[in-house]
Amino acid sequence: MAGVILGNTVYPWLHSFCDPGTQWAKHHLLRWGIILYGFRLSFQQITEIGITGIAIDSVIVASTFLLACWLGRRIFNLDSETVILIGAGSSICGAAAVMATAPVIKAPGNKIAIAISTVVIFGTTAMFFYPWLYRLNLYYHWLAFNPQTFGMYLGSTVHEVAQVVAAGHAIGTETENIAVIGKMLRVMMLAPFLLVLGIVFKKTRTKTAESASESLSIVFPWFALWFMAAAAINSTRLLSPALTGDLTRLDNVLLTMAMIALGLTTRIRDIRNAGLKPLLLALILFLWLVLGGAGINLAFDQLFN
Repeated sequence: MAGVILGNTVYPWLHSFCDPGTQWAKHHLLRWGIILYGFRLSFQQITEIGITGIAIDSVIVASTFLLACWLGRRIFNLDSETVILIGAGSSICGAAAVMATAPVIKAPGNKIAIAISTVVIFGTTAMFFYPWLYRLNLYYHWLAFNPQTFGMYLGSTVHEVAQVVAAGHAIGTETENIAVIGKMLRVMMLAPFLLVLGIVFKKTRTKTAESASESLSIVFPWFALWFMAAAAINSTRLLSPALTGDLTRLDNVLLTMAMIALGLTTRIRDIRNAGLKPLLLALILFLWLVLGGAGINLAFDQLFN
């Protein structure tokens, strides 16, 4: 937000001096931030939620992203970049997923800002809504959730890691722990998602370029492989907790700098020109995560337990 404010007030006066560094931070620091994000994860976390958690997260990620693509293109007639970014942010891990997806599809800054704005709005809403929903269900017993299963529901449907932590903490330690593990599994799905997206997007754009007799270069998301490598290294537990903590703090700095750089190059008029359609798409996806996510969680819990 600070970057957006400065980008629309002070930064235009400094654009000619600062833009090379800003563009470098927006692209390169972002990739390093995504790679270091892998040190927050470990493959051991997957075993703690078992096959049920893996199935739940997989179905929710896939269904949410496919729903975003169908609604965005067929119903709202939005451009593919905006649809993919909103879909990635809603289905996987919020702003981090948006920023990781952007270089794969070469999305411009204004579309990145639009997508981040939508996932932040509804992710923040979810952070306050889920604890209220848990207490309401505890009183009326509408759905067969207990602290553990509600934690999985929370982790599999709320946008950001920080929002999952906050919402889970407001409910209880048991719910928070399961929610964070479920969320981390969703985050780990970011790398294969980017790899598949890069391949599909390359094929689609190549056909378009060939039909238009144009040359086209698609950037393969190598940073997604390094992201998985970082998670694999962290899974070996060879790194000391102190070093892992330092890497996490460095990651926070890099991602913050990248997001500020993005904000500096974002123009409010571009977001305003996008209209209500991106917001409506994100709203429907949020409702799907709340309602459809509850149904998926309860169905798989009954199936595997």
